[in-house]
Amino acid sequence: MKKSLLICFLLVSAASLAQDKPLEPTQTEAALTVFVTDLKNKPREGEHITFTSLKTQKEYSGVTKKDGKFYILIPKGETYKVGYKAFSDTMQYAELPIPLAKDTLLSFEFQLKYDLPKTYTLDNVYFDTGKSTLRPESYKELNELAEFLLARKNMVIEIAGHTDNVGQKDANLKLSQERANAVRNYLIKKGVNPDNVVAKGYGDSQPIALNDTDGGKQKNRRTEVRIIKENQAP
Repeated sequence: MKKSLLICFLLVSAASLAQDKPLEPTQTEAALTVFVTDLKNKPREGEHITFTSLKTQKEYSGVTKKDGKFYILIPKGETYKVGYKAFSDTMQYAELPIPLAKDTLLSFEFQLKYDLPKTYTLDNVYFDTGKSTLRPESYKELNELAEFLLARKNMVIEIAGHTDNVGQKDANLKLSQERANAVRNYLIKKGVNPDNVVAKGYGDSQPIALNDTDGGKQKNRRTEVRIIKENQAP
């Protein structure tokens, strides 16, 4: 996944900070302006960014507005693992060290630049054998996907169902469509706009591995999310 990183460090006085920043730093906390764009510098709305302390494992997070920004205070003198939400996964972006700087008020501008993958496999979505019934262990990943989509009101996706080549092609195509429909219906029940989710079954027509081993067949039996339209601020 393509990405780039821009971090601007600004040391400012309390007076200038009060004029320029929505949040004021303290003696123990640095003020961050977090700015998220795609690789063409277009602001990304609804992006969930996390800062996890490597020392305490405590997590600080925020969600970007239409301008691609949010503001947050995090403790000084620690290094943070920065991540962002991509469908149902949290992707690791970079590590951000915040100096202790005991006698200085700190303000940081932190910019993340990335594009989401156009196709994403839902690794933890399972169905009963030969059926389109979702198994309960699928709910966690689908709930996270629904939450991701609800934060991006304009994003349109396709749920793509795939099978291996065991059995008749027509039966595989029908099963893959029914499974894609089941995922779509689950997301709609969680509040996702029906107009934003398309279900499409492909049967065994788009393998990603050879079907001559059990491992290959397992890889080909999959459910994918494909982005049709992004949800970026104008």
